[in-house]
Amino acid sequence: MGNTFNGGIHIESHKILSRERPIIEMPAPRQVVIPLSQHTGRQADPTVKKGDTVKVGTKIGQSSHFISAAVHASVAGTVRDVAEQPHPVLGQGLAVIIDNDGSDAMDEHVRPRQAVDRLAKDEILTIVTDAGIVGMGGAAFPAHVKFAPPKPVDTLLINGAECEPYLTCDFRLMCERPSEILRGILLLQKVLGVSATLIGVEDDKPEALASLRNKIAEMKLSIQVVSLPAKYPQGAEKQLIKALVDREVPPGKLPFEVGCVVGNVSTALAVYEAVYLGRPLYRRVVTVTGAGATAPANLLVRIGTTFADVLAFSKGLKGVAGKLIMGGPMMGIAQATDRVPVIKGTSGILVLTPDQVRECASEPCIRCGRCVEHCPVGMVPSALSICGESRRYDLSRGYNPFDCIECGICTYVCPAQRRILEYIKLIKVVTR
Repeated sequence: MGNTFNGGIHIESHKILSRERPIIEMPAPRQVVIPLSQHTGRQADPTVKKGDTVKVGTKIGQSSHFISAAVHASVAGTVRDVAEQPHPVLGQGLAVIIDNDGSDAMDEHVRPRQAVDRLAKDEILTIVTDAGIVGMGGAAFPAHVKFAPPKPVDTLLINGAECEPYLTCDFRLMCERPSEILRGILLLQKVLGVSATLIGVEDDKPEALASLRNKIAEMKLSIQVVSLPAKYPQGAEKQLIKALVDREVPPGKLPFEVGCVVGNVSTALAVYEAVYLGRPLYRRVVTVTGAGATAPANLLVRIGTTFADVLAFSKGLKGVAGKLIMGGPMMGIAQATDRVPVIKGTSGILVLTPDQVRECASEPCIRCGRCVEHCPVGMVPSALSICGESRRYDLSRGYNPFDCIECGICTYVCPAQRRILEYIKLIKVVTR
């Protein structure tokens, strides 16, 4: 069994800002803006209209397409509008705006489920589908698709690496809610029919490793927790597979081709809550962090809460923000406004100070090879950046741009300050 992957890099984690902050539930805001596209695949169609009354957990968006995900109300109240609104990933997107009536009344479908042990795997998948669960490690791929692979698999891998700098939401969940995470994993084991389950946690999170191992021993489960070297991007699917079971996923292929399915600890928790508690995915834990944040925290936040409301609850900013990012500094997305809402894939809200942000003039490639050395998927990012810069998209195909996982290491290590990942993303859009 391997314990690492090729390439990658050790990056200062900055997790000390929030790692000791227990999860606090943020009160529901007076209004939520819930996008109908919070997942990979087709946007959900609205199932409510202006003036409708909803409760917490009421389904407000649904699609007939297989690769999509349902969307639910996170507060009880009245639908103010269904309209285009700021979106943290898409820029703009159709959203359901709900005025909170303060009652927090639950939809009749949100109730604990009895006899969970008797559920067949198809019934569990139906519950996961109805709950609108997506991968919460970043890609937001619909969970009911990922956990129904087209061919049998033998191994379930759970990502507890949380390798992205600054973020600690998964760490806190592993420390505070190991029992629920493990019960969610058991449900996924049943759905997939796997013979082995491993949880990968980086070795700079000893409290999380101990928490999971102690609970596994207490519950007498056959689940292995593996300590991995802290290296970015340890949590990427193919890299985690290589590190945990020493299997190589071929370019252009998916994990099930080598007998694996990879899930995230937050996703496992969402599966537990959907199956045991009847609770759809209408809230998640978000790390608020960065040198520009007054009070870093890990908050349980309703989906649709604006970044402005989250930051206000966290005592605001230290002066003016230099940059506001959804997620971490490597794979996160910079925001033009704090009016964007928390969505299912919002793992963090990172606030950088002005002195941490600088504009750099991009220089010609000096052929140093650093981006090639550290690329975790064995690409030649420098060549792709030259193709993108010169708009020779025809030549880019020979360098397999779609193998890129957009980890950002190439840009991070480039001494010429080239916007390598930016060029690769452009190539992927143009040649798709």
